[in-house]
Amino acid sequence: MKATLYSPDGKKKSQIELPKIFETAIREDLVKKYFEADKLIQPYASDPEAGKRQSASGTISHKRHDWKGHYGRGISRVPRKTMSRRGTQFNWVGANVPGTRGGRRAHPPKGIGKEKKINKKEMHLAFNSAFAATANSKIILSRYSSLEKIEAPSVIESLPAKTKLLTKVLKEIFKNDKLVFKNKTVRAGKGKTRGRKYKSNAGVLIITGKQEEKKMKGFDIKPSGEVVIADLYPLGRLTLYTQKSLKELEDKK
Repeated sequence: MKATLYSPDGKKKSQIELPKIFETAIREDLVKKYFEADKLIQPYASDPEAGKRQSASGTISHKRHDWKGHYGRGISRVPRKTMSRRGTQFNWVGANVPGTRGGRRAHPPKGIGKEKKINKKEMHLAFNSAFAATANSKIILSRYSSLEKIEAPSVIESLPAKTKLLTKVLKEIFKNDKLVFKNKTVRAGKGKTRGRKYKSNAGVLIITGKQEEKKMKGFDIKPSGEVVIADLYPLGRLTLYTQKSLKELEDKK
């Protein structure tokens, strides 16, 4: 399998042979399984005392002449807390039991996060599949509906020294500003008031070699050894590889 090699200024230079990792059969089911197994599960539970912080009598009796009894009132035996009283006349509201306002929950979550498991061979195959998907133009086009055609994967000799030059090179290679660069927009609707005011796209992922230390604002730049499955899922993310990163991926396979 071959790919076009671009020079640091964004011009086509030659064709290079890709590592065998890009020939892996794409298993979307395994990639999804690995992605879900890799997610951190946040255990959640309610307070053990929630809905039980008020004083409410247990079983209310319907006996005649019983103190605080319900006899003749036509109300149920729900535990009740006293809001006010006048002699033997009580103003009650239901409390404690499920089904009453402010009462406890019947079956609250227990605070146990169940982790999903995946074995090592499946994990290895899933990771290779995710890399192979970055070189599959059909999968990339299915992820990005606004793209009409694409040459994948894109390989560059080395990254330019400055962010301005890198921006220019990415425009030359991908020909699509909206998908390549991160765009942050204000969300429409009520989500703005619920802690998710902004929406943004992922942008291009730039995979470098271990020795190529680059940090540029506005781009996801990661060495090949630090790429995680969340960077490549959903499958078909726009990805730019450096020549050194491909050599490292060849050693992994």
